[in-house]
Amino acid sequence: MNYINKIINLVLIAMIPFLAIGQEKEKPKANWQNLDLATDGVFGISTEKAYKELLKGKKSSPVIVAVIDGGIDEEHEDLKKIMWVNSKEIADNGKDEDKNGFVDDVYGWNFIGSKKGNVHYDNMELVRLIKKLQPKYAAALNSTPFNDKEQKEFSLYKKLITDYMDKLQNAQMGQANTMIFKKYIDEITAKMKIANPTLNDFDKYKPANDIEGRVLKAIKSELKKEPDFTKLKEDVIESLKYYDGMVKYHLSLEFESRDTVGDNYADSNERFYGNTDITGPDADHGTHVGGIIAAIRNNEIGVNGVADNVRLMSLRAVPDGDERDKDVANSIRYAVDNGAKIINMSFGKAYSWDKKIVDEAVKYAMDKNVLLVHAAGNDALNTDNTDNFPNRQFVDSLGLNMGKADAWIEVGASGWKNDESLLASFSNYGKKSVDVFAPGVQINSTIPGSKYKENDGTSMASPVVAGLAALIWSYNPGLSAVQVKDVIMKSVTKVETKVKIRDEGSSKKVNFSELSVSGGVVNAYNALLLAQKMSLSTTAEIRSK
Repeated sequence: MNYINKIINLVLIAMIPFLAIGQEKEKPKANWQNLDLATDGVFGISTEKAYKELLKGKKSSPVIVAVIDGGIDEEHEDLKKIMWVNSKEIADNGKDEDKNGFVDDVYGWNFIGSKKGNVHYDNMELVRLIKKLQPKYAAALNSTPFNDKEQKEFSLYKKLITDYMDKLQNAQMGQANTMIFKKYIDEITAKMKIANPTLNDFDKYKPANDIEGRVLKAIKSELKKEPDFTKLKEDVIESLKYYDGMVKYHLSLEFESRDTVGDNYADSNERFYGNTDITGPDADHGTHVGGIIAAIRNNEIGVNGVADNVRLMSLRAVPDGDERDKDVANSIRYAVDNGAKIINMSFGKAYSWDKKIVDEAVKYAMDKNVLLVHAAGNDALNTDNTDNFPNRQFVDSLGLNMGKADAWIEVGASGWKNDESLLASFSNYGKKSVDVFAPGVQINSTIPGSKYKENDGTSMASPVVAGLAALIWSYNPGLSAVQVKDVIMKSVTKVETKVKIRDEGSSKKVNFSELSVSGGVVNAYNALLLAQKMSLSTTAEIRSK
């Protein structure tokens, strides 16, 4: 969602006089996430160095990586040869050959669809919780007598309402301002009568009024960084779609999507629902994630994924809106039962409807030696103090800690420069809650239609780590999920410099080591060296018994 931040900044420049928002003008080298700091001058994870110096001539075993997301374009030119196929199932014959409860699941499964169609949009979780609690607490007062459970729910309801009103106001304001911004762009370009105007054309244009002048200033500011005006227009349109989605669907108390799925939503333990469409109506995000993990390397097209021997399993559970706990839990179980060794989860939310059902699925994955990799979130918050679901902590009905998932890696996003900007400005962080950082800024990867695009987010950093885990495991298949995590944690590149973080509305500098458990950025070269030593040690230990 990098275009959102860019358009917010442009709208601010245009709509608020004399306000200038500084933006990064530089662009990193192509494939920077896989490059090496010492050799290439960008803070990548040294993947290319590892292939060149450590892996040449070595054999590897295929690793299934499940991507729980909004769908993957399985026909993408850089992905279609590596998509997971359920060899036990025959496509489109209406039978369940492998008896796993999912009919015709040849390429994965879609938990947010049915014979009626597919869910595209959904509410935010806080809206679903408001609708759940509203009948009982909408008319309640602070003086209303409640038992302990009810008092807890009432407190949650009040918090939800406050959060909801804040988000709705921001979305409506963003929608209105972006509409105005687009209106003036359209009017200016219509007067210019040029299909794709350049910076020089805009320099010659004389604004008709003050607002046109400010919009013109914003356009020219952006074109100095990215000279293609069509890209700016596309970003504005995408930004407007984002705000429209927030107002019409994510934050709408009237909108309801679950009828499309047709399950018994009240039954959290229900497992067998959905359809076979692993792409769905909006596979941009999931396809981008899949490409970062394993886009076919060195095939002279597209981009290079981190791992070179992967089968991508697509599990559709994340709509345009907040994912539902039931669908996430079922996706984890499906991935585990069908051979996935790694599950990437580039999604998250501030509230959880049914954390227990997700916790049970995570425990199931832990019992089956599966590694879970999760994006830390893009709110520039310290998740030591702020909820972000799903997470590794298991809790009881009262929210008390009941242990944690050991084979879980929480990933924050880093940039390419080894300076105070190394922490991505949007990334969440946490000395206890975030494990590692990985590249997540201007990452070029696959999108539907055999196209490619740069995106920002911890959603991009998480698949870098999932790809690294797959790379480690494919060349060291004897390691356990916990050992693979241990290798990744212990082999990070430590960061000595201080970096900028946002804290309570202001910016300050802190040691990078204070932002995660490991205190560093993942490194494939170091990880593979350590994994080889650990594999030899494990083998020797087994032989000695």
